Amino acid sequence: MSKSFYSGKITLLQGDITEQATDAIVNPANEFLQHGGGVAFAIVSKGGFEIQKESNKIGHTPVGTAVITSAGKLKAKHIIHAVGPKMGEGQEDEKLASATLNSLKLARENNLKSIAFPAISTGIFGYPIERCAPLMLKVCVDFLMENNLDLEIVFCLWTVKDYDQFENALKMKN
Repeated sequence: MSKSFYSGKITLLQGDITEQATDAIVNPANEFLQHGGGVAFAIVSKGGFEIQKESNKIGHTPVGTAVITSAGKLKAKHIIHAVGPKMGEGQEDEKLASATLNSLKLARENNLKSIAFPAISTGIFGYPIERCAPLMLKVCVDFLMENNLDLEIVFCLWTVKDYDQFENALKMKN
């Protein structure tokens, strides 16, 4: 499913984010940028340890922020490491919105034309997909409308349930 917003577009697909050939993929990272589990582990496993080495040089990255590295051997050109919230730490919605927005700002600053997001924080960090989908989509739609960018935002979702949640939320956006 795809929907256009001004010059940009949001596309939903079910699949493996490590296989996306977008200008950047978003890694749902922890604040220490140690990619030992979940999507982060899959990214380093396929993209090579160079990604972890670059992350080690960056070091601690606060929750709600994002940083960019190369993508190693992946099809994407860059990885944007977005540090999402863990459920129970407080202000999770604000932190997820901030991590999403900061990822989009990095895409704009680096003149990227496409970016692929997973459902940030919904895995081992325990953030509910039912809250994630509408929140991330709102941030993305608002960003496209405010910046009038020619940017394709792909949500690459691992499960049918996640895809369905994002599809239902995207249908509600004008």
